[in-house]
Amino acid sequence: MTFSLLLSTLALAGCGAYVDQRADKQEIRATQSYPPTGRFVDVDGTRVHAHIEGRGPDLILIHGASGNTRDFTFDFVDRVKDRYRVIAFDRPGLGWTERLGDRQTGPINTRAETPAQQARLLKAAADQLGVRDPIILGHSYGGAIALAWALEFSDHPAALVPVSAASNPWPGGLGPLYAVNSSRVGGAVVVPLITAFAPKDRAETAIAAIFAPQSPPQGYADYIGVGLTLRRETLRANAQQVNSLRPHVVDMSKEYPLIDIPVEIVHGAKDRIVPLDIHSTPLAQQIPAANLTILPDVGHMPHHVAPQAVINAIDRAAARAGLR
Repeated sequence: MTFSLLLSTLALAGCGAYVDQRADKQEIRATQSYPPTGRFVDVDGTRVHAHIEGRGPDLILIHGASGNTRDFTFDFVDRVKDRYRVIAFDRPGLGWTERLGDRQTGPINTRAETPAQQARLLKAAADQLGVRDPIILGHSYGGAIALAWALEFSDHPAALVPVSAASNPWPGGLGPLYAVNSSRVGGAVVVPLITAFAPKDRAETAIAAIFAPQSPPQGYADYIGVGLTLRRETLRANAQQVNSLRPHVVDMSKEYPLIDIPVEIVHGAKDRIVPLDIHSTPLAQQIPAANLTILPDVGHMPHHVAPQAVINAIDRAAARAGLR
């Protein structure tokens, strides 16, 4: 977002009542169209949404930035529920999981939940669900949560499957929109405008960019619930979490050699969102028990465009952990 555009946006703040009314309507439409698909677990006052299907060893799925459990329930859960008990969690502030209550600092929350805090929240929810020795698959930002989980609770996961995982420090920034949306002023002014007026074709363009060089599966954009992602508090949470991730990854990366459970990494060589050479290539060298599967022509969404490769990685992780 350019400075002139930001000034124009601030000028529109005088229309705040109309913007809020329109944003309210968009959020109501989204929540009615895309209701929870699972059950809720209360963790010290924070409501966590978990979609659970299947029988077998526990397999936890953690989605990436701007996502929710629907990214997995679109197709992937059906592919693995015949031999795993699958638990897909919404991360704090995304989908149907609430933000961590103790992070609220005023009308506009500007305190991002760290990877460690998110891991602790989801682990507490998993405990209530009777999860034992899980395989934890984390996609993209969710990969950072999976790694934080293993570092926070070394005796809990049986294995990890980081898929296109954000795992190591990257050069440069993430773009001005993340910084604006994660700020107090941006959260109060810019975010409601996005919720109120974001065109459907812009969302579809963003989804296409995430899947590139492949295309999204037919029906994905309608199923995923873009309206859930565009809710005001979700936009703020996502921007704050992404914008603050790098320093946590810097610290976590120093501890990866301590992870001594089976780790099966999957990453597309054509991933331009979370590049292979910056993230998974070094990760495979940092973790002693890691194997790296590189998918030559695949982008950022292997679990959709090359699902069998991801399933094979899960099965290998389960076998190495003695779960199958």
